[in-house]
Amino acid sequence: MMTEVWEMASEENAAVIRRGYEAFIAGDMDTLMDQYTEDSVWHVGGSGPLSGDKKGKDAILAYFGELASRTNGTLKITLEDVTAGDKYTVGIHTYSAERDGKSIGQRSVLVFSISGDKVTEVLEMHEDTAKADDFWT
Repeated sequence: MMTEVWEMASEENAAVIRRGYEAFIAGDMDTLMDQYTEDSVWHVGGSGPLSGDKKGKDAILAYFGELASRTNGTLKITLEDVTAGDKYTVGIHTYSAERDGKSIGQRSVLVFSISGDKVTEVLEMHEDTAKADDFWT
């Protein structure tokens, strides 16, 4: 019985994340932000200008706006996989973008904490953090 409950919760969490990716890719920030708690936190690894913690829905939304602004809308995300476990749900995606004569294309991993069908925390990690830091600088 516990295994069935866990599997159902895992499937629901994976569905939340898939819907979130779909909304982000479509530019539907209202739908995306509905999936986050007011006090959610997005952690961006590295030491570049966009690294650090984004605390609250407004800060997370501003971060997404900064990604779009800095790339003049060239940022493209392709979801590769979503998997859910006991504690975390993981999204793996590739992204590409152009900025100031530079281009980037690599994988990223987002580790989500979910409570009650809402994202409470995200940890963002890039395949090559130094390359990502350089691109956003």
